[in-house]
Amino acid sequence: MIRIAVCDDSSAFLVQTKLLIDHWDKRPPNVTVELFTDGDALINAHTEKPFDIILLDIVMPLLNGIEAARELRERDKGVKIVFLSSSSEYGVESYSVKASNYLLKPLEPESFFACIGELAGELCDTDRFVTVRGADGTHRVPLSDIEYVESQGKHIVFYLAKDRKIESSEPLYAYEDTLLLEDGFYKCHRSYIVNIHRIDSYSHDSIIMRSKKHVPISRSCQKSFESTYFSVIFGKAGDDK
Repeated sequence: MIRIAVCDDSSAFLVQTKLLIDHWDKRPPNVTVELFTDGDALINAHTEKPFDIILLDIVMPLLNGIEAARELRERDKGVKIVFLSSSSEYGVESYSVKASNYLLKPLEPESFFACIGELAGELCDTDRFVTVRGADGTHRVPLSDIEYVESQGKHIVFYLAKDRKIESSEPLYAYEDTLLLEDGFYKCHRSYIVNIHRIDSYSHDSIIMRSKKHVPISRSCQKSFESTYFSVIFGKAGDDK
């Protein structure tokens, strides 16, 4: 899924831009669009559930687009920001927040579609990722980097390749719709989701990951785990994640 946010203090412009995206003939599947009339609302929504692409007006009351972008960058280094403006005078300043593009209003459909098409293509072409809200900000973690996820009371821990980890205050179930079996993830215990591609070996009740960390297999999963393991491994032959 690609999540797009459009932020502009003009409701009419928001409606027009939403209609433009709706009529995008090369629009990828599972694109969602949310509209915001001020930067604070956008930042709050992005903190709650991050967007992939943000189309951001520059001249807005209270918090302008450049200021909003700076706050967004503090929370998320990877989100793609495109500035929208009726003037080119802020073009240089847009580089300070690593904007992906700067489009002039009124939007010219061909240029607009080329811009968001390129950004959507970059998102689809790169390794799929999960967005994790850690104590030190938002992280975009490639799925292939995840070894396993463990629930520890009121928080969870993502154990990653190269002995890294990220702690998050979100519950484990918040990621069950993202860490899917089709990508090699399996919930082997009520407190654990493992990346099957990163399993070194296993027994009837325990999994040993490549890092040599041990993950338990619950009794209810013992019968299904082995068949799931071989289904994933042989179903994606040549996928050396």
